[in-house]
Amino acid sequence: MTKAAELREMSDEQLGLTLKDTCEHFFRLRIQAQTERLDAPSELKKNRRLIARIKTIQRERSGGLARSQAGDSTNPDSGETKEAVTAQTGG
Repeated sequence: MTKAAELREMSDEQLGLTLKDTCEHFFRLRIQAQTERLDAPSELKKNRRLIARIKTIQRERSGGLARSQAGDSTNPDSGETKEAVTAQTGG
C-alpha cells in the first residue's frame, strides 16, 4: 500500500497516472465483487482510500480553491451563509 508520504513525493504526472490506474483497478474489483467471490474483499476498501488520498493531495497542490470559496460564504461565528443572514435581517 502506498503511504501518503510516498504519494506526496510523486510529481503531478505520476500522481495522475497512479490515480488512473487505481480507479481502473477499483472498477475491475467492483465488477468482480458483483459477479464472483473476491479473494480479498479488503482490497476494495484499500483502493477506495488510496483514491481519496491521491485526490486530497491533488486538491492540496491546486491551492485549495474550494476551501477558500467556502470560507468566504459562511459566517464563522454562526456557521450560517451570508445569504441566510441577509434573508433573516431583511437586508
